[in-house]
Amino acid sequence: MIAGMAAIVLSGCSSVVDNSVASDNSVLEIVRPISISQEDVAAPAPFSVPWPVSSAQRIVSLANGSGEVIVALGGARQIVGRDETTISPEIVDAPIVTSGHEINAESVLALTPDLLVIDASSGPQEAIELIKGAGVPVVEVPEAWNLADINAKIRAIGVAIGAPVEAIDYVTALTSGTQDFSLGSSPKVAFLYLRGTSAIYLLGGVGSGADSMISQAGGVDVGAQAQLGPFTPLTAEEIVELDPEVLLVMTKGLESVGGIDGLLKLPGIAQTKAASTRAVIAVDDTLLLSFGPRTGETVFALHNAFLELIAP
Repeated sequence: MIAGMAAIVLSGCSSVVDNSVASDNSVLEIVRPISISQEDVAAPAPFSVPWPVSSAQRIVSLANGSGEVIVALGGARQIVGRDETTISPEIVDAPIVTSGHEINAESVLALTPDLLVIDASSGPQEAIELIKGAGVPVVEVPEAWNLADINAKIRAIGVAIGAPVEAIDYVTALTSGTQDFSLGSSPKVAFLYLRGTSAIYLLGGVGSGADSMISQAGGVDVGAQAQLGPFTPLTAEEIVELDPEVLLVMTKGLESVGGIDGLLKLPGIAQTKAASTRAVIAVDDTLLLSFGPRTGETVFALHNAFLELIAP
């Protein structure tokens, strides 16, 4: 796994200079917003051995990250429908049948699937029951909120869709070698879940999923360190007290608040160390919390972003 990661040592994340940064401020030019996109984190080659004829042939994949798992297992051609977070190039032609986590039952049934893959976040229950009532097998696979849960999630998806054992072993091996990265000085990182169009501003804590990624990449999640719940409403008092050195956000969330400048206007953010150097990392929404085949590479890219931000 680490050998595969080596190819993206510093290309695994791309720096983006905000146009509003003053040209005479050398600190802000050196420590700048960093973007980690789909293009920065290479997807593994799919398992190539043919599947048994008994496997599911028309799969609608709606569980978080399950589409990318199925692609890695070698089942891209079996996916006929997907959720809006699954954007693997192999299945972009498969129609999206959700809005957020909301399933459109009629759109699913129109695809005549022989399997629907969901997780605990999928809903509404009425839509799921309607699909079951139409005779479509529905399998709920476990969610993964940290790196330790990934293999169980992959195996459950593989068994549900009838993937070869060799394919399941191949994909689980992609993440089993993921290592903890240490830094000379572990940056204090705050994960912010932002949906500005809905006025949702949350601070991540224990169990957010990002806490596992931050720790694995060599940082300290300040929300988890303070024993906050998975997602706590962002307040000026809390973020000022935690005083993170780095802000971790998802790309669409950052866009929803008007980019870096809009982020710095949120309650208390301007008073943090991270704001003083614009130390912000924006990770593609489909990468940060997908916990699938590319998670190890995403951790490595995040580690390199930390290295860049804390460099003297």
